[in-house]
Amino acid sequence: MKLQPLHDRIVVEAAAKEEISAGGIILPDSAQEKPQRGSVLAVGPGKMLDSGTRAAVDVKVGDIVLYGKYSGTEVSVGGKDYVILRADDVLAVVTGSAKPAKAVVQTAAKPAAKPAAKPAAKKPVAKTSAAKPAPKKK
Repeated sequence: MKLQPLHDRIVVEAAAKEEISAGGIILPDSAQEKPQRGSVLAVGPGKMLDSGTRAAVDVKVGDIVLYGKYSGTEVSVGGKDYVILRADDVLAVVTGSAKPAKAVVQTAAKPAAKPAAKPAAKKPVAKTSAAKPAPKKK
């Protein structure tokens, strides 16, 4: 089955939900957030203007788009889930490839250097009272 959106609507296949958090914790279904990113599968011809011409849609098939969390209508066709959005609901088109952050890997530790000498003990500081001046020596 094929979906052909009408007017300024687009069909987006939502990205998979995050099943593991950034810290490595496995998230249950109830804690997984609804994806806000997806791939455009089909684009309508555009919105009909009062002048009788069609306004072009800014996205094209194959674009990766970001959209609002509660935007669009979710539909299921042939066992796959899709989101039908208006072109106005698209917040941004993702361009380029995001480079994943490199993990910091600690290599084998270098042999320890000679232990540093202990710092000299601090001399106790005599406390003086601000109310009583120190006696003068003659």
